[in-house]
Amino acid sequence: MSRSGYIWCVAAAAVVLAEPVSAQTAAQPNIIFIMADDLGYGDLGCFGQERIQTPQLDRLAKEGTRLTSFYAGCTVCRPSRLVLWTGRHTGHTAINSNASYVFKEADTTVAERLQKVGYRTGGVGKWAMGGPLTTGRPTRNGFDFWMGYLDQGAAHNYYPTHLFRNGKRVELAGNVLSDHPRARGRVSSQRRTYSHDVMTDEALEFIRRNRANPFLLHVHWTIPHANNEGGRVTGDGMETPNYGVYESRKWPATARGHAAMITRMDADVGRIVGLLKELKIERRTLVFFTSDNGPHSEGGHRHEFFNSNGPLRGFKRDLYEGGIRVPTIAWWPGVTPAGATCDEPLAFWDFVPTACDLAGADPPAETDGISFVSTLRGQVQTSHEFLYWRYGKKTAIRAGKWKAVRIKDDGAWRLFDLSEDIGETDDVADAHPQIAKEMQRRHEASSP
Repeated sequence: MSRSGYIWCVAAAAVVLAEPVSAQTAAQPNIIFIMADDLGYGDLGCFGQERIQTPQLDRLAKEGTRLTSFYAGCTVCRPSRLVLWTGRHTGHTAINSNASYVFKEADTTVAERLQKVGYRTGGVGKWAMGGPLTTGRPTRNGFDFWMGYLDQGAAHNYYPTHLFRNGKRVELAGNVLSDHPRARGRVSSQRRTYSHDVMTDEALEFIRRNRANPFLLHVHWTIPHANNEGGRVTGDGMETPNYGVYESRKWPATARGHAAMITRMDADVGRIVGLLKELKIERRTLVFFTSDNGPHSEGGHRHEFFNSNGPLRGFKRDLYEGGIRVPTIAWWPGVTPAGATCDEPLAFWDFVPTACDLAGADPPAETDGISFVSTLRGQVQTSHEFLYWRYGKKTAIRAGKWKAVRIKDDGAWRLFDLSEDIGETDDVADAHPQIAKEMQRRHEASSP
């Protein structure tokens, strides 16, 4: 982080943390990790969006802290989640693309670590690490409860015939799969029950059931991911029950659907926060909101319509900033500085050591992450030497203000100074050959 970044975060914390934090707040807080799917850096009002309404998340940012240099584990779904669960970046994970991966007995998740110190652990949404009869199912990997999609391909469909609760099939009324040859079993011809609403209700019930215990809850919504197959069949993969406040907008249907999905999700963030306040547990609960990767251009929608990547270059499947830097908010009343912005580079692989730090659990012996509890408390944060991503043959490295990107293994490094060029438009590798050489060294040390 820049020197000014340190001053900003610490100055904000000095005001907010003047009130002592209670022992109940400090000891084993509840942790709610909310992750949208394909939500871009510029898709929220508090990150610069002007046309999509996100009042609940904007309020969360006003009452909490925006992390403006927070990064996903990868630029696509499955490896990003694998990084989140295990605390290893994609130079060290079993996959660095959307190739199939099923958790093995030897894998240890953040949920398993928190279970050992008394946490109730739950999740809703997209899992992607193994089906109901495999070693990868959630209940064999640290989760007392999981309701949602186990297969990430099935998660394209917002009107599936069923979801899974703790490995058991739960039928969704009124949804019938299409027999269209391009549907691949992921498009419904009859639609009644919207999966997002079902999973959200299950998340709220988990909070109610466990309000007296410390708990970890992952809310891995599929919004605003497109139904890719639906886009091929009908031209519109942005599946939503209605367009809400965007019904009369003279926008393409896909744009109205995209905006409606985000605003619907935003309202559900408000429901979660409202329940915490109703149960009077908000001061011992950290709510962390982010996205699994950058915005998509799929299902008939194009990310440019809403400038979903904001000032950043690239989108989903890129390792430029737009593909991996994600909108992130931390909210913990009495702990996170209100209205603050912290620009320290942090990433998904930091979540495991952070959650363990908060819970008093043993962190993994092998991790690429660092605890960012100091950031949550508005204090000076220990910095990474560098951050690292692999996606297929693409590589990206961030070290301080420098960002290096290589599109293929035998290609040249492109180098950018993010302090001057957040949009990665000016390749300065020729002007700084030693920096580019150092990035190559870091790549060699980070990839098997």
